[in-house]
Amino acid sequence: MTHAVRFVAVVAVLTALAQCAPVPEIDALRARAEAGDAEAQYRLARLYTIPWDFTGIAPANGEAVPDVPMDDVEAARWFRLAADQGHVLAQTDLAIRYENGRGVPQDAAEAVRWYRLAADQGYADAQFSLGARYGNGSGVPEDDAEAARWMRLAADQGHVNAQYTLGRRYENDPGVPQDYVQAHMWYNLVASRQTVGFPGGFRHTAAEARDRVADLMTPTQITEPQRLATEWDAAHPREP
Repeated sequence: MTHAVRFVAVVAVLTALAQCAPVPEIDALRARAEAGDAEAQYRLARLYTIPWDFTGIAPANGEAVPDVPMDDVEAARWFRLAADQGHVLAQTDLAIRYENGRGVPQDAAEAVRWYRLAADQGYADAQFSLGARYGNGSGVPEDDAEAARWMRLAADQGHVNAQYTLGRRYENDPGVPQDYVQAHMWYNLVASRQTVGFPGGFRHTAAEARDRVADLMTPTQITEPQRLATEWDAAHPREP
């Protein structure tokens, strides 16, 4: 064996060992999780969920973090431990898992229970999801008033899907009294605000819906939702 071949072989062995070696930061994270730290439990669950690296950025090669294989059952276990301590993001993630049967048996009622726990803490995503469940009767009896209540709580926090859904429900949902003023206001808020995380096409859809409703109103009637939208904007300053 030549020196060059030996060198290549040694490098290959060292590389393999390095890939198999535990990542110190993840060992520390796991230790905190096992000691009962809810945030560490949540972060560890996320690592079992998707191929993130330790910083939370997906590796370019799409491979999982060393020593943390993708494992839905293990992810659900850690989410549950954090959720039991009131971790709002873990509660929401666990609800989604019960909704879709990922790592736990599919159970719409259990999904609603976890959404409610997170929603009661004021988490807008959970409030929106709970409102949607009341709107379609998934895991709870269908209840348009409860659906609207939870959607409104999320919408008042700037949750764009909740705002758009309220606009749609007030425009033409059979379970909600038709109210073009409210529909126009919520559509207008979605269309006029820069909403992080949603493409411009979504705002364009809201603008089209707002204009569609405006065509059904008189110019005098349109001033009311415009006033309400201005007041809502003033009461909910945009984040810098």
